Amino acid sequence: MADVADQRRAWDAIYSRGAVLPNEPKPAAKACVAVLRDLADGGPALELAVGHGRIAIPLAASGVEVDGIDISPKAIELLRAHPQGGAVNASVADISDFALDRRYSLVYLVFNTITNLPTQDQQVACFERAAEHLRPGGRFVIENVVPALPTAPTGIPKAYGVTEDYIGIDDLIDRTHLQISRSRHFSRRSDGLFREFIVLFRYAWPAELDLMARIAGMTLEQRWAGWDRSAFTGESESHVSVWRLT
Repeated sequence: MADVADQRRAWDAIYSRGAVLPNEPKPAAKACVAVLRDLADGGPALELAVGHGRIAIPLAASGVEVDGIDISPKAIELLRAHPQGGAVNASVADISDFALDRRYSLVYLVFNTITNLPTQDQQVACFERAAEHLRPGGRFVIENVVPALPTAPTGIPKAYGVTEDYIGIDDLIDRTHLQISRSRHFSRRSDGLFREFIVLFRYAWPAELDLMARIAGMTLEQRWAGWDRSAFTGESESHVSVWRLT
């Protein structure tokens, strides 16, 4: 299993291929920001795995005071390089093991990022750290896919991105309680050869996340199929879940 240093190197490599965000957020980010702004209810917010600021920067621009942490120093560099990045108090930290001297009305984790923690213990720890940083009655929000396991046998890779300079491959490597999938990234180096780096993920169902929330002292308040607040059903492929600190 990858340790924190391995994860940091992998995400640094991913963000090294990225660029500073454009000033105008995309429609999907705007929809997310509108919901998070309401859920913050006038208080400060903390984004876990803030990345290069896709959500944190427009949320701060909407009037919410935003802090953010990310395991990747490269991601934080990109965020700070944005013309509006200074509005976000961003720092490097592991989302399953952090301690900030502040309490928030809202802690949130979007775009399937809970699965970036490759063990159940780390995912539970993330919920516990989030709860510790919430004010009484504060909310923890996660956006995540509903797992759709492939019918192909374990270990059969699937390419999801192929260009002249990059190849991305996903494969499910464990169907037991470990629930591990793997993304393999091949990027062309300056000498023409490809460099490989690997990121592990642990998929989790909504009911499992509800149990993690209960362990951390939170209860489910809302669950939608997306940021449009549409109803979550048995056919939903993703969910936005809101837990409240009790």
